[in-house]
Amino acid sequence: MDLEFVGIDPNTGGEGSPTVWVERETADLVLQGVKAEEVLETLISGTEWVAGHRVGIPEHETVIRVPARMVPILRKACDVAEQRAELR
Repeated sequence: MDLEFVGIDPNTGGEGSPTVWVERETADLVLQGVKAEEVLETLISGTEWVAGHRVGIPEHETVIRVPARMVPILRKACDVAEQRAELR
C-alpha cells in the first residue's frame, strides 16, 4: 500500500491530527480524524438514513469527525483521487 499525503489539520499542535491521504493504487481517500463521541455514534447508528438500508454502524466501520477547516484539503484529496482513478 502506497499513500500520497494530501494534508493535515492546519491547527494541529503536533499531536494526533486529522489527516488526509489518497491510496495511490485504488485512489481511495484515507482519513484520520477524531473519533465521534458516543452521543453522535448513537444518533448515527439508530437512524435509518436511507430507506431499506440496515440501521447501525457495522463492526468494521467507524464514525470520525473531520474539522470544517479541512474542507479545502478534502477538495484537494478528491481532485487527487479523481486524477489517480483516471490513470487506472
